[in-house]
Amino acid sequence: MKNVMWSLCAFVCVAFTSYSQTKSIEKGTYLSTNKGQKIKLNLLDNDKYELVFYSGDYEVKGDSLLFKKPDKLADVFDLEYSKEKNIKSKKVKVKFLDAYNSFYLGTQSGAQDVVYQKIKIDYDSNPSQTDVEVEIDQPDFMYLVYEGYDGKSSVCKYALPKEINQVVVKYSPDVMGDLNISGYFDPKTNELILGDKLGKNPLVFQSEKNAIVAGSNSKITPVESLIIPYFTYPGKEPLLTEDIVIGEPVDTTAADGDWKVDPPMADSELPKVDFKFKVENNLKDAIATTQKAPNKFLIVYKDSKNPSAKADFDAFIKDQQITVGYYFYDAYKPEFDRFNFYLTSKSDDKWLKNNKIEGDPAIVVLDNDGTVLATAQSGLIDKSYQLNYYDPLCKNLEKAQAFYTFKKLISSKKPNDDNLILAFNKIAGLDVPYDYDPYYTDQNPKEFKIDYPKFDKKQIDQTWNSLIVSHQKDAKPNMYLVETILREIKNVGFTKQFFNEEKTLNDTDFLAIDYVIKHADAIETERATFNATENEVHLIGNISSEIPNALSQSNYLSIDGGAAKGNFSEEKVISVYKKLISSGKGNYDSYKYYFDYLKSTSPSGDIDARYLKEFDSFFNTYLSPEKSNALEQLDKMYDSVEESSEGYYGGWKAFKEYCSNACNDAAWSVVKNSENVDFLKNAITWSEYSLIISKNNAYYLDTLAQLYYKEGQKEKAIATQKQAVKYSTKIEEETAAELKEVLNKMQNGTY
Repeated sequence: MKNVMWSLCAFVCVAFTSYSQTKSIEKGTYLSTNKGQKIKLNLLDNDKYELVFYSGDYEVKGDSLLFKKPDKLADVFDLEYSKEKNIKSKKVKVKFLDAYNSFYLGTQSGAQDVVYQKIKIDYDSNPSQTDVEVEIDQPDFMYLVYEGYDGKSSVCKYALPKEINQVVVKYSPDVMGDLNISGYFDPKTNELILGDKLGKNPLVFQSEKNAIVAGSNSKITPVESLIIPYFTYPGKEPLLTEDIVIGEPVDTTAADGDWKVDPPMADSELPKVDFKFKVENNLKDAIATTQKAPNKFLIVYKDSKNPSAKADFDAFIKDQQITVGYYFYDAYKPEFDRFNFYLTSKSDDKWLKNNKIEGDPAIVVLDNDGTVLATAQSGLIDKSYQLNYYDPLCKNLEKAQAFYTFKKLISSKKPNDDNLILAFNKIAGLDVPYDYDPYYTDQNPKEFKIDYPKFDKKQIDQTWNSLIVSHQKDAKPNMYLVETILREIKNVGFTKQFFNEEKTLNDTDFLAIDYVIKHADAIETERATFNATENEVHLIGNISSEIPNALSQSNYLSIDGGAAKGNFSEEKVISVYKKLISSGKGNYDSYKYYFDYLKSTSPSGDIDARYLKEFDSFFNTYLSPEKSNALEQLDKMYDSVEESSEGYYGGWKAFKEYCSNACNDAAWSVVKNSENVDFLKNAITWSEYSLIISKNNAYYLDTLAQLYYKEGQKEKAIATQKQAVKYSTKIEEETAAELKEVLNKMQNGTY
């Protein structure tokens, strides 16, 4: 049998200054009174201490000291009972403290079957109550079950004392966390306590000679405790399969035949797919089988120094098949079946040497072309938790596979144009990388090491530019190219993947944007169908939102200075916005970003004549009340806003406020800036519109009043300013005072 080394003894010897010698604290050995593995605290001479966290059996083999792993403790409950002589009842109240976990309570009379019930917090009736109390008939035996997320349950059997009224249950797992070494002595109980006096779950020690009598007379200890996989009983709801890791079922009958646990699952609850991994007998067949499944990887496992390697490998495959098999409850789902497996033999030594596979045991991950993607000097069972669809390992392997595929293609003499587009698209569609991912850059050889191929940035840029130039005359859009363009200009494309850097838009990007705008109508027609392509993941948004978003981000990066410089110029940006607008794609998002850009690039950093000219075009196209009722016109515009748009998030009210604010801001710029006087009549129209949308707004009324006054409509201005003062009660006092001052000036002719 294979032995695994476990470090079960920890001795810490350092200078300990938290305790000073007092009459209350004696040198010697103290034992913890907590549940679980006993912890020894030895107070030694010279103000030294040592904590012994684990103990168990060991074995000496040659020059190796092997520690045997202790069995997991099933006794995870702390029980106390109480009884009152004046209460004559055959009922027992069982109170669970902080019943957040998956607890079950069972009762048994004589040799009858155990009857279980799930303990649930009733959040609906009392959301703040976390304790649960149930009442049971006095049983011969009571069972408590903690159902773990790993599919293994701790089951404890208790013989309750007679004539008790209440049992208080506290979940008390092994106390093995990080320790904050400080403590105090309690003279009342002669206990040494590690932890803050006000803290929770302190470590409590007694002198070794007194530890045998530790505990209260009201404590109940289990007569039996077991760790049982997949605890169940008739009528029990099964665990959600995505929340557990399934292991191999075991014999569920206790040795003494005294109590039984039902089989892990009824036949009707078992997966409907008999899932089996692809495991071949030789490396050649293993690689060939994986080549037929483009979305799968091959795990090659080397364990040549282990005499029971084949048995251990087979046991791992059996357990892992059960784990993965529960993803296929209703039907086989290929996205969860990501790995084939192969155990190496002596005949593979040359292959291992050629691929520089060192260490034993060792795991090698190949793609479907037989390329080595990752290695780890580790046992399979230690990495089983990573070999699933949800672990980041799969995403990193997909990235490495895409990189190697791209490397082969770009290194060929004349790569096919369509294949290049698909390769760029594959890279651009990967998850955006973190700036630093310690999970896979750690130098620990036991962790998976993934070596990504390196790329020459100049070669990538030239290849991409050639693709964009060659497709400028396309009669219809290539949707894979469109998607790649949009991700690249938003800084989440292939440049981010290859070099993990951000950049401002360059000449190639602007040419790519022209390609997208040219095919805007066709893209809009096809994008829903393309996004729904079977067995592929795509997400092309409305280009009227996607392109302005990219331009805005690039503008920010150009100002911030933290990105690679392209040929990002004000002239090019404005040209793109004008092309969008002239093509009829100037929607809410494009105009919003455009106005922000015009404001940020104006000499004054505020609204200027260039801005007002573009705003007037936007107003006449989308907001002008002359076309229809103002609110109906606005509602029509809101209906066209993409759900992913910034304007959609706040809802109709926020959208309405943005439009009325935009009109007021443009109108106010005419009040404040004499250079904008040519837009006076337009500004009055915008201001009047803002008050149709947001009635009785003091700020808007003030703007309109001052515009009227500038146009010579003084009486109308004064009347409007009076309204502004009237509705200024809910604004800042200083601003309200300014409104009154403006009114006074209008009335006395000093405005």
